[in-house]
Amino acid sequence: MKPLAEDGRSATEDRVRAALAARAALVTHRDLSHEAPPQGRGWGVRRVRRVAFAALGVAAAVVVVCLLVLPGGSAPAQAPPAGTPGINEPSIPTDPVDPSGADPQVITEP
Repeated sequence: MKPLAEDGRSATEDRVRAALAARAALVTHRDLSHEAPPQGRGWGVRRVRRVAFAALGVAAAVVVVCLLVLPGGSAPAQAPPAGTPGINEPSIPTDPVDPSGADPQVITEP
């Protein structure tokens, strides 16, 4: 069970607040630095490494998708070479055909 103070805070929290307030009272404007804050490099090693790994991951994903989606292995079949141009005559049947589909009969009497 945690002991509660009058306003709902614990005794440990009260002690921490008192210690922080005492330390803040010791700091004056003379203790603060007059120099400009450090600039550092614009791109750190970690940021460059993260960007490089992200780019490698995207490139690997693109390669996997290309291998799965695109047909692989065989080259596309080439069309046979073109022949000499010419005109095709329609074929004419040698025997006349009866449009009714009946067998032709020879009539000898007029």
